[in-house]
Amino acid sequence: MFQAPPLPLSVKHSSGAGDSQGFSFSLTHTHTHTHTHSHTHTLRGLGSLFLSAMVRNLQLLVVLLCGLASAQQQALMDYLERRLLAIEDRISLWHEQTSRYASELRELKQQMVAQLEGLDKNKEALRSELDSVGSRVDRVEREMDYLETHNSAQPCVDVDDKLVEQQVTVAKERNKAKYSKLTDCSDMISSIKAMKILKRIGGSKGMWTKDMGSSSGKVYIFNGTGEDTLYEFGSVRDFTSSQGTSGATTVQLPSAWGGMGHAVYNNHLYYVKDGEERRLMKFDLQNSKVVDSAVFPAKDQLPVYTLNPETYIDLAADEEGLWAIYATKETENHISLAKVDPKTLAIEQMWDTPCLRENAEAAFVVCGTVYVVYNSKLPSRSRIQCVFDVSDMVTNDDAPTVYFPKRYGTHSSLKYSPVEQLLYAWDDGYQILYKLQMKKKLEV
Repeated sequence: MFQAPPLPLSVKHSSGAGDSQGFSFSLTHTHTHTHTHSHTHTLRGLGSLFLSAMVRNLQLLVVLLCGLASAQQQALMDYLERRLLAIEDRISLWHEQTSRYASELRELKQQMVAQLEGLDKNKEALRSELDSVGSRVDRVEREMDYLETHNSAQPCVDVDDKLVEQQVTVAKERNKAKYSKLTDCSDMISSIKAMKILKRIGGSKGMWTKDMGSSSGKVYIFNGTGEDTLYEFGSVRDFTSSQGTSGATTVQLPSAWGGMGHAVYNNHLYYVKDGEERRLMKFDLQNSKVVDSAVFPAKDQLPVYTLNPETYIDLAADEEGLWAIYATKETENHISLAKVDPKTLAIEQMWDTPCLRENAEAAFVVCGTVYVVYNSKLPSRSRIQCVFDVSDMVTNDDAPTVYFPKRYGTHSSLKYSPVEQLLYAWDDGYQILYKLQMKKKLEV
């Protein structure tokens, strides 16, 4: 605050008759004495300065108070704005969550609808399979009734060994009954006309083939002797032009195969399940599922080819249908042949052939005649050295030895195509085609 400078004061004592004693005050200058009017003017100036200073101080105080009020108001506005922004963010988040929940509910609904549709399809498929099983059970019951009515009950006594031998002989004679041909095919091999090496893919042992019962043109590759994945190509051209198996469709089987004796016939794969139990499997290639299976009815089985001991049953297809080439201890190292019903896997008829297992590498069937191919333990030139005709039109003595084109390897499989009259061969990882020269059986 402004303060006026101190002024010097002088005090005088006065007395008078009849008056009370008192004091009087007067302003004095330190150095010189001035008149009373001059002192009064100075006091007025100083008061004016003091008042103006007080006014300025009051103005400054008012400005400060107004500024403080304005700052508080701005802080309140900022606080309210922040709260409004937070509320807007929460509303936006709620909208996003609501939209996401609605989208998830729609996806869940679509998935439930798709699953219900799949269950309906599976229900229909199961119903169809149950109907098929029911019809098969009915057929088995009818066959059992027929057998019971045409065969007397076995006596509850021990059967004599001679009687067992007689029953076995009767069974063999029944298997030797004349074969009823399904077609008028009478071709036989006279020579191998040409050879074409297409590609090399896979290991030393495997099998490749077409569908021998249809004209689909698809090619199937089976690499190895105990795998569960095969490769399907649209045609031979697709197979040869592809890099490895890059252009193939992969088919996964429910169980591994054993050996190289598979067959593809009428859109179905027939193979022997890997394991001690020789079970034939029928796999639908169009629907990718097993439709039937049966244990092959032969005891004490042996590898059918000594040069390829992984194969116990070699399935083959020709003009007459599906066949099984196998061997047992009972036949004394000779190869046996069986006719297989491709629909039910039942064995229709069985034959013992004069062809030996020793040094055999593969075999195939043409018009009901089995051709056994031989080689040696040290690979040399393969040759057809034994034949067996189920119609007895050709004997092994009448058929000439047929040599394959000069190539020192060992075939792990040979599959005959009745439509093309070609052999599909797997030789040490090479996929080979052999063109067959045919003649009529009656010309022998």
